[in-house]
Amino acid sequence: MTLPRNGLTYAEAGVDIDAGEALVERIKPLARSTRRPGSDAGLGGFGALFDLKAAGYADPLIVTTTDGVGTKLKVAAETGLHGTVGIDLVAMCVNDLLAQGAEPLMFLDYFATGRLDVERAATVVAGIAEGCKQAGAALVGGETAEMPGMYADGDYDLAGFSVGVVERGAVLPRLEDQAAGDVIIALPSSGPHSNGYSLIRRIVEVSGLKWTDPAPFEAGASLGEALMAPTRIYVRAVLPLAKAALLKGAAHITGGGLIENPPRAVAEGLTPVFDWTAWTPPPVFDWLARTGGVAPEEMRRTFNCGVGFMVIVAPGDVEAVLSGLLDAGEAAFVCGELRAG
Repeated sequence: MTLPRNGLTYAEAGVDIDAGEALVERIKPLARSTRRPGSDAGLGGFGALFDLKAAGYADPLIVTTTDGVGTKLKVAAETGLHGTVGIDLVAMCVNDLLAQGAEPLMFLDYFATGRLDVERAATVVAGIAEGCKQAGAALVGGETAEMPGMYADGDYDLAGFSVGVVERGAVLPRLEDQAAGDVIIALPSSGPHSNGYSLIRRIVEVSGLKWTDPAPFEAGASLGEALMAPTRIYVRAVLPLAKAALLKGAAHITGGGLIENPPRAVAEGLTPVFDWTAWTPPPVFDWLARTGGVAPEEMRRTFNCGVGFMVIVAPGDVEAVLSGLLDAGEAAFVCGELRAG
């Protein structure tokens, strides 16, 4: 009988437990920096607790979301620019919570790779912590999965999970309150955010440009830097208006663009109608359309075209909502209305 060879370790199989523990130690201060009432944002336990009473809610409903960054991660891998995809990850989740009128409370991340690069992973998590601070959410935990053979060298994947809360009577959209003539107010995007990057990468390939070449649409930035601009987080500007009951609906403009997302916040029998001359999309969208020969309808159903978030308000509340958004630093503008049909 031949005895099996002794001495095999998990590290020899491709999983470095020491690297995982080193990463946890690196990111503990980042998690602590996101503390908020109701959570101490500690890492290391088997689960996270949150005290809704300490957060100030009387009759709360829990709202949950999950999302990823999509193939924008391929651009991060090819450019070596990993510092902002964590912000993207948080934004994709918390902006969805906001569309329900919910305040983001907690965030968890899932980071999966073939071989754990502690420096790169810590850079990604630093971006997640920054996104959480922008959203007012506590980074309470996550999972780092090192899976040899599952990912190509240098590749990784991200998923985010967020928990929010809204008072029972404040859930958006308020479909029963909507009426023809209600006004749609837009909040600008920083660019494509985290959607349409499979098409973007194909357009870059067609253009013949390298990621390190100057961006044709943004002075002082390389093409890679310009296209890695992080998704904007709208929580601090919009949440006070939702809590003040000034909003009848809200939409996060993600995959599906301006064609598929706005109707999700609109009552049956009403249609969002846009004034396409009300704004000039950031130059990146013109470059994408011209370089890729992308038709206007395809642009509008793939990209946000310069509108990252929108809210629906009664005509009498337009001035108050615009004033609140402008005071919060948002260059908001009226972009359309609801019509019967």
